[in-house]
Amino acid sequence: MVDIIAVVNQKGGVAKTTTTIHLGVALAQLGKHVLLVDLDAQGHLAEGFGIVADKIEHEMSDVFEGSKNIKDIIMPDIRPNLDLAPSNVRLADMELTLVNMRFREAKLKRALEAVLSRYDYILLDCPPNLGLFTINALIAANKVLIPMATHFWSMLGVSRLLTSIQAIKQEANPSLALLGIIPTRFTRTVHAREVVEKTKEEIGQQCHIFEHTINESVRFAEATGQGTTVFDIAPDIEGAQAYREIAKEIVHA
Repeated sequence: MVDIIAVVNQKGGVAKTTTTIHLGVALAQLGKHVLLVDLDAQGHLAEGFGIVADKIEHEMSDVFEGSKNIKDIIMPDIRPNLDLAPSNVRLADMELTLVNMRFREAKLKRALEAVLSRYDYILLDCPPNLGLFTINALIAANKVLIPMATHFWSMLGVSRLLTSIQAIKQEANPSLALLGIIPTRFTRTVHAREVVEKTKEEIGQQCHIFEHTINESVRFAEATGQGTTVFDIAPDIEGAQAYREIAKEIVHA
């Protein structure tokens, strides 16, 4: 059975795309066949692998529109065992069109049926909101992964997000499960440690909190600027090691 994991947080700047990319590569390095699906019109998944998003001819907006099968837009082998279903700015216009379509919340679920047999993991990189693309992801997925920046306001936002996820589970996707929360952008400060501990106290009974935190590091930004990952330019930093350990935990869950 393929695991379809929605990487979700309605806040921006919490390392959703960084997490999607690095967990995808880490899972692929463990020998798993992985598909990354970009549901954000910024097209950062493609850019994270050195691909200019705005030059991509066919991408996820064509899939939502119905003019292309997802098999036709997938970029294979961007890394060994790793494929990409990219997006670009055209996806922003597609959301307005999607509002008027029938069965609009299940478009992604139906599209992914064509490729389920190819992959062990499908990671859905969601936009920083709870709009139609995120709803599509939560209906298509069987697991939810939440990157949470270790800031107080980010923790409050996650509490609200969990309420929204529970509503979707009850109303539309009973098989949806919480995979866990990854503390990201962690700094060696009292505040960051307090946020992690408070998250464990207040949310820990509802949701698994990964022990491996993703430390704030300029190396992630440098890797993005070079169209690569920290596994390539700084494989020994704590953040790279943490993503590897989280990938192992996901595989053995």
